[in-house]
Amino acid sequence: MALADELGGEQGFLSHLVELRDRLLKMVLAVCLLFIPFFIIRQELFDWLASPLSRFLPDASSLQAIDVASTFFIPFKVAFFASLFLAMPVILFQVWAFVAPGLYKHEKRLAGPLFVSSVLLFYVGAAFAYYVVLPLVFKFFIAVAPDAVEFAPDIARYLSFVLTIFFAFGIAFQVPIVTVLVVMLGMTTPEDLVKMRPYVFVAAFVVGMFLTPPDIISQTLLALPMWALFEVGIVFSRHVKVRVEEASEARDAMYEAEAEADEAFAEESKDVPGAYKNSLTEHLDDATAKSSKPDDLGP
Repeated sequence: MALADELGGEQGFLSHLVELRDRLLKMVLAVCLLFIPFFIIRQELFDWLASPLSRFLPDASSLQAIDVASTFFIPFKVAFFASLFLAMPVILFQVWAFVAPGLYKHEKRLAGPLFVSSVLLFYVGAAFAYYVVLPLVFKFFIAVAPDAVEFAPDIARYLSFVLTIFFAFGIAFQVPIVTVLVVMLGMTTPEDLVKMRPYVFVAAFVVGMFLTPPDIISQTLLALPMWALFEVGIVFSRHVKVRVEEASEARDAMYEAEAEADEAFAEESKDVPGAYKNSLTEHLDDATAKSSKPDDLGP
């Protein structure tokens, strides 16, 4: 038995490793399939990415490439990050498909919408950064530049700056998901979150200070949406709390019904002739026991 259990455990572990390998290959394949067309249009893609800055540059200024190989590697990186960015739903779906079999049914019903909402909020955060934050930040930087300074950023540093802004806002827009999760896990309640509003408001500016470049505009434009999304998370957490309580009550009722059914079955088994009193030791037969009594042996 021990050897069989050990072999079964090894086979289960190997099957998980095989499934993990297949999931990783699908992730890599999705990124590669998107990378090919993006690499073909890498120049147009970089022009689109640079448009929040280039439209505010003076006529005599432009982006510059300081490193020798930057003219090739920067558009290459743009194509790679664009493919990784658009392949994120596939990547997250593969992660979800790998861990979903280990979840309960009620957990899947709650985790599914959170998964979809997380992906959408990440894209909304990146879009907000591109269409709102970057134009305001670059317009401000160019406006305050001294007249004696020519504003001509390096393309490598520009890409690093833009990616930092994208991922900072994409992550910051996950605040409603985090709020709902901490309520689902029982770590806090919506009522306690309401009491934490002043602290969250200050913490949003502190997080914005670390996630964004050192300027007050991007920090403020990150902190205010985070605080607003925290309020949205409180609203949804109240709804989720009700659903979690209903699912918990239904689960407890199911367990109680199963326990009562087991007890009823055990009571009925005691009255059945030939029932097993102890399945490992003895088989009690009422007819045999009755015939073995001394009164039934005759004179």
